[in-house]
Amino acid sequence: MFEGRRALTFVLLGAFIWSLLNIEWSDGVLHAGGLAAAGEIGGSLFRPELSLDVLGDIVEGAGRTVAYAVTGLSLALVIGFPLGVIASGVLNGPKGGGRWSMVGSVRFALAAFRSVHELVWAWLFVAAVGLSPIAAVLALAIPYSGILGRIYAELFQDVPEAPLTALRSAGASEWRVFWYGRLPMVMSELLGYTFYRLECGIRSATVLSFVGLGGLGFKIQTALDDLDYARAWTFILAVVVMILVVDWWSSVVRRRVQG
Repeated sequence: MFEGRRALTFVLLGAFIWSLLNIEWSDGVLHAGGLAAAGEIGGSLFRPELSLDVLGDIVEGAGRTVAYAVTGLSLALVIGFPLGVIASGVLNGPKGGGRWSMVGSVRFALAAFRSVHELVWAWLFVAAVGLSPIAAVLALAIPYSGILGRIYAELFQDVPEAPLTALRSAGASEWRVFWYGRLPMVMSELLGYTFYRLECGIRSATVLSFVGLGGLGFKIQTALDDLDYARAWTFILAVVVMILVVDWWSSVVRRRVQG
């Protein structure tokens, strides 16, 4: 095991060095006037614009961003949870016998879903359906269903077998073992990761707004185009506040589930 870890360390170190060597350092790290621009942008953080117009834009943009994130994640849950159960193979019994072709197919589908970034999905759906909320929701739902399905499958597989054996001894089917054994034991982890993906969804929905779908990202882009860094920081801080709220909400829900 130690030799394997040392080999992996060398591989990662080699990849890091190779990456450094492939950067065009001769072009310079900062362009002319870059330090002055960075100072102006950083200084604007301490004087965000808090006018009524900007606060109104925050409410409107945040509402649309959260709507995209929640709707997209909800659809991802509808797709990812059942696919994650199938991909885990836990319904095939403790020895995992039976329909491995289905398990492998679902795992392949989950990998395909998450292999394409949500921004790429957004461009594809905008081209197909236009600047519609449907494009934003589907762009989040597809890759997130792949991510959730994979993580859920791993959580279901990592449940200790001892408590499950007792349920099987009492005559419970694998479905009952799942609902009354596996699922309750991983519920806290499932909720924690799902809330984490909601945080990611808010950030992703903000980025998706840069393609013209509206939301806080569009507000940030407009402010940056106008070189109004103080207003841009106000919108960025609004995103930070939303993430903190989700983090607090996650902690409250997990404490109630655990206790």
